[in-house]
Amino acid sequence: MHFEYSKRTQEMLERVRAFMDEHIYPNEARYEEESGGPDRWKIIEVIEELKPKARAAGLWNMFVPPTHGGTPVHHFEFEGTPLTNLEYAPIAEEFGRVGWSSEVFNCSAPDTGNMEVLARYGNHEQQQQWLVPLSKGEIRSAFLMTEPAVASSDATNIETSIRRDGDEYVINGRKWWSSGVGDPRCKIAIVMGKTDTSAPKHIQQSQILMPMDAPGITKVRPLHVFGYDDAPHGHYEVLMENVRVPAANIIFGEGRGFEIAQGRLGPGRIHHCMRSIGAAERALEKMVKRLKSRVAFGRPVADQGVWHERIANARIDIEQARLLCLKAAYMMDTVGNKEAKALIAMIKVVAPNVSTRVLDMAIQAHGGGGVCQDYGLASSYAGQRTLRLADGPDEVHRVTIAKEELKRYN
Repeated sequence: MHFEYSKRTQEMLERVRAFMDEHIYPNEARYEEESGGPDRWKIIEVIEELKPKARAAGLWNMFVPPTHGGTPVHHFEFEGTPLTNLEYAPIAEEFGRVGWSSEVFNCSAPDTGNMEVLARYGNHEQQQQWLVPLSKGEIRSAFLMTEPAVASSDATNIETSIRRDGDEYVINGRKWWSSGVGDPRCKIAIVMGKTDTSAPKHIQQSQILMPMDAPGITKVRPLHVFGYDDAPHGHYEVLMENVRVPAANIIFGEGRGFEIAQGRLGPGRIHHCMRSIGAAERALEKMVKRLKSRVAFGRPVADQGVWHERIANARIDIEQARLLCLKAAYMMDTVGNKEAKALIAMIKVVAPNVSTRVLDMAIQAHGGGGVCQDYGLASSYAGQRTLRLADGPDEVHRVTIAKEELKRYN
């Protein structure tokens, strides 16, 4: 087996790291300053300033793989540099070192998943109206799937109604953890709901494009994550009351919602995992630097045995997670998302658990500083801990893994 990155991957990785060193890390403090204040739901100037630089550097829309298992992903020509999942994995890991950086490269959720949905399942008109401006970074989008009234880990429970009425669909329902709704540039949402409750349970659902300025949409409240509101992007509770959208806004036809969701969530899950590894790597770096700079009880903290064990465990965990992530990405590229679903489930369990463990150790190493805003560890921990629920909780992914294992012995 060959564990080194390809020549193309290494070249792209060097370019991304150079961009991060020149433009991202020096602007972390500026981002924190601009994202603070009483008006937090706003466009962050530093990100908008850096986007043209990333585009000019050819570091744009890198998340779009040319194929999944040999099947073309889309028939829409994206501006940018499409990479395979295996090539994109170390790139996304670099983005994970700074939570907001992926937006600079137009590689941030939920836009990435929504762009893949439109590219793979949208028609020409839908692509021209929404995919083109999304791919150029001119607008942002949201994804509305999870609901507060049901156990949304089972997507067949979703109750939002999408009812046909002549040349329109009428949407009624309540969603939460609606990623992206708080961003002032959010112009379009993909909503999952039921068009036919009498159909077999996996073809009751459909997905539809809902313009965010449509009458009947109420942004109820932003949801906090361990006290963080995640502005300006955020996660919202959204109420939809008799929201009317053109019938042409249905994606891929009625009853295809579950199929689209599975196609969307595979890449989305592994992108999160790639970034989780980067978050863990950055946390380990901060932890080691902190331990080497502090003296307690007459000697450097880094010399104390308990920290040797923790550093070693962190490095072992990260290396194992990275290899599993790369294997999952490779399988997605070579045999497709469906055949790779067990590996995607495995890394979705492993990566957030590893990142939260490493971040917890890094917080401990920083003492009181670890839980305040000065080192970025507390907010990173909140985000990584949430990933054990986002895109399916650990328990659901473990069921997938177990079922695939049991099939081997039929």
